[in-house]
Amino acid sequence: MDKNFITRIVKDLESKGAAPASTTDIIGQVGDQIERVRNRLSRISHKMAVMSGKGGVGKSSVTINLALAIAKKGFKVGILDADISGPSIPKMFGIVGKTINITPEGAIPAVSHLGIKVASMDLMLKGDNTPVVWKGTWQDSAVWRGALEMGVIRELLADVVWGDLDLLLIDMPPASSDKPPVIANLIPDLDGAIMVTIPTEVSQHIVRKSINFVSKELKIPIVGLIENMTSFICPECGHKSGLFSEGSIKEMGIHIIGEIPFDSRISRSADRGLPFIIEFPDAPASLSFLSIADKIIDQFFNKETRQ
Repeated sequence: MDKNFITRIVKDLESKGAAPASTTDIIGQVGDQIERVRNRLSRISHKMAVMSGKGGVGKSSVTINLALAIAKKGFKVGILDADISGPSIPKMFGIVGKTINITPEGAIPAVSHLGIKVASMDLMLKGDNTPVVWKGTWQDSAVWRGALEMGVIRELLADVVWGDLDLLLIDMPPASSDKPPVIANLIPDLDGAIMVTIPTEVSQHIVRKSINFVSKELKIPIVGLIENMTSFICPECGHKSGLFSEGSIKEMGIHIIGEIPFDSRISRSADRGLPFIIEFPDAPASLSFLSIADKIIDQFFNKETRQ
């Protein structure tokens, strides 16, 4: 964490009479949190962010089904729902109502299908309809609100007892330019990011910017690009047709790690809390997730075996 960044946050809080401690104290507290984060995540072999740069492309659906596809291959997987204001992972996993249990050893994440561990703000709220509201007014500084959100993510990373995991997927907030660099800075040894897009020129226009930002500015390797909702396959006759206008995804120069066909049952499965790949394991979209899982496993795990 950049010390100057923390100092700017503290000065903003002090200007509002909201800072309870000195700048030195807060920097020390954040430093202690980051050290706890490093210790907690040291037992996780690989960490990968799932990003979009644009909302509405199905990033969270991709995250949970990809996690399950990798778990189906025998790997231990966890998901950090880093979308603090609009957490959706627990709903899609059918674990709404469960909570993160606090023990002397730390916070125990909820466990979902195939043993996937989940940490999310949604598991810390009092009820299903409880909004995430920060103390203070919405006229307060964006730096102040952002500092609170990052504090929550630091606490999740520092206090959750993930245990031994092969892979932690971080479901990043959508369409946000300020949070990804801060979150990425909190996660030691981040292996890379998967970018999610859909086959429209608007989405691909935005994801190009995100890819350049992530790879060039944040220096995070791009594992690959997933194109979601590429086509519609009729469940009755198997006819394949496009849903959107043809984009220029293949001209982006980014490795396309997989294409997921549109299936209306994906959203309906998420609404029921029974992930698509569990409910419809032989559907074309499920087979696509499994194919992507194989590529990730080959890149991260089989490569280690070959070395």
